[in-house]
Amino acid sequence: MAAELRLGPLLRYTDRHSATVWIEADRPREVEVRCEDGASGTARTWQIAGHHYAFVTVTGLRPGTSTPYRVLLDAEQVWPPADSAFPPSTIHTPGDQDTTLRVAFGSCRWAAPPSDGHDPIGPDALDTLAKQIADGTTARPDVLLLLGDQVYADETSAPTRAWLAQRRDLSEPPWDQVADYEEYTHLYYESWLDPEIRWLLSTVPSLMIFDDHDVIDDWNTSHAWRQDIRETAWWSERILSGLTSYWVHQHLGNLSPAELATDPLYAAIRATADGTEALRAFAARADTEPASVRWSYRRDLGRVRLVMVDSRAARVLDEDQRAMLDPAEHDWLGQQTQPDGTFDHLLIGTSLPWLLPHAVHYAEEWSSALARGERGLSWIARGERLRQAADLEHWSAFRHSFDALAHLFTDIATSPDAPATICVLSGDVHHAYTAEAHTPTGDPTSRLLQLTCSPIHNRVPAYMRLAFRLGWSPAGRLLGRALARHGRLSPTPVTWRKLTGPYFGNQLMTLTLQGRTASLRLDQATPQGLHTVLDTDLTAG
Repeated sequence: MAAELRLGPLLRYTDRHSATVWIEADRPREVEVRCEDGASGTARTWQIAGHHYAFVTVTGLRPGTSTPYRVLLDAEQVWPPADSAFPPSTIHTPGDQDTTLRVAFGSCRWAAPPSDGHDPIGPDALDTLAKQIADGTTARPDVLLLLGDQVYADETSAPTRAWLAQRRDLSEPPWDQVADYEEYTHLYYESWLDPEIRWLLSTVPSLMIFDDHDVIDDWNTSHAWRQDIRETAWWSERILSGLTSYWVHQHLGNLSPAELATDPLYAAIRATADGTEALRAFAARADTEPASVRWSYRRDLGRVRLVMVDSRAARVLDEDQRAMLDPAEHDWLGQQTQPDGTFDHLLIGTSLPWLLPHAVHYAEEWSSALARGERGLSWIARGERLRQAADLEHWSAFRHSFDALAHLFTDIATSPDAPATICVLSGDVHHAYTAEAHTPTGDPTSRLLQLTCSPIHNRVPAYMRLAFRLGWSPAGRLLGRALARHGRLSPTPVTWRKLTGPYFGNQLMTLTLQGRTASLRLDQATPQGLHTVLDTDLTAG
């Protein structure tokens, strides 16, 4: 039987001498990644729920080179396809003299292709980027950050619903949402087998973090939300499948070869014929004891430090201790971001924006204050209903964590080794904007910026456009102040102002960092290609 590459390859990690490549094969196989310059790597597949995966570390790469590579299963070439219309997949390694880093980022990609060739939500920004990199009209980014909602477990496409209906009765919970691991794998096939996306992810290193739709809308909004959903008969399998599929398809690739080599779960899964039960036990513990697992991670990219922060699973939801990050997670974040003279820019990746439109920020903080009883017992249920109905669960709904982040950033910005910029990269809110935070005291060296970009490919309803325009307006500020007074909210430790936006459409941002300078470009996908709507210098201000 001819070998089949079911999914991938995904190029996940690169440094000056090595790279990692993820694949899914059709059956147990010996996997080899072979580069034209002689660099290579091999690995044996391991099994989860009847699927066979491999993670190959490629060694022997030379700094500052670009080398095409092939993927072989049991010595049979399966990538690139013989009929590929794209250039060869290539591993690019940074060189000793490389001083420029291009980081493309965005979130919220509903991947279902249109059945009739007409896409009612417009061109996919990642598809468009892939086409333009392939034809040479757009420069290849050095890294792609996918900031959440890589798959939509709770909003399935018509073809996926038809497939689900062949497996089970969709009149029973969870209805036309995904229910188990096998159904999650179908979402990744739908998303990553798209020819443009498959090629893009094979040649541009990617870093990922989940958001709510990777599991379910408004995942971990509050203690009441979690209690309610845990009482359903279908949730236990859903959360186990969501976390196991995330670990396999996304999380592993966020780790460096050194981290993979010392990961006990990865070693245990590779050492057994079937790692399903070990991984499900890990996922169960991650759900019930969030502090036992760290999904956040750090990556140093030359003179740029990226810290990707889990703002979903690490939450503390008890009302009297409510926090976006548990104490150990917050301490870890502080340790990873301490200025030490080794980085010129600090990037904080978090799926949820830290700085929101002012009216939205205060609405979230106000609803949280009501839910914890700041206006008396009669307001608690109203605050909780509002919080869940209006998706009010960003950093501003966790005021202690919002302030802690502000104090951390202020300390970094005013330190002797402060970076030129501290950029918070986010998505989720289905529009793009830039904002700048200001501290009331001190003379910061770093410019503190919120850079938000979404969706990559999704709907932006008219009411949402109106709400966010209002949220940034002077009237929105007045509404925010009124809510702050009613909720008895204390002043925030930072103030902020919108610099650009809001922009609506399917879009991607690209951050270009060179030395201590930074610039930002926002491109929107059109039928004619990527259209630049913003190109700005972030260090001139």
